[in-house]
Amino acid sequence: MHLLRTALLAFLLSTGIAHAVEPQEMMADPKLEARARVLSQELRCLVCQNQSIDDSNAELARDLRVLVRERLAAGDSDAAVLAFIEARYGEFVLLRPRFNARTLLLWIAPLLLLGGAIYAATRRFRAAPSLAPSAPLSAEEKRRLDELLNPKQ
Repeated sequence: MHLLRTALLAFLLSTGIAHAVEPQEMMADPKLEARARVLSQELRCLVCQNQSIDDSNAELARDLRVLVRERLAAGDSDAAVLAFIEARYGEFVLLRPRFNARTLLLWIAPLLLLGGAIYAATRRFRAAPSLAPSAPLSAEEKRRLDELLNPKQ
């Protein structure tokens, strides 16, 4: 598991993504730093909201990054660090909320929207009138059509 996290950190650093982690925040132990970076990618910046704390330059994101590193240095497991921060800031701080009864709608909403769109499109296309005439033209309609298509000059 630690090898996977270290590999992930190496990949993220090699892709050129601009991270907001400042050098003075980094831990001396590369393994702990790799764990901190992985955890920082799982936590939402409460100021930016669509960025992880690893990517955000907000002061609160910096404070959360420091808190993550403090908890890791104290010997907490990754799950314990996430639980500690979630207990302080609520479940919203997790970029990927857990699947439970409270988040059920959040997880199934995209499927419901897609299903609704498919249903609406199907009903719309089935209800669309056919372009082919339903009955042949009467003699009067044919005469009128000929007049419109071939006007006398």
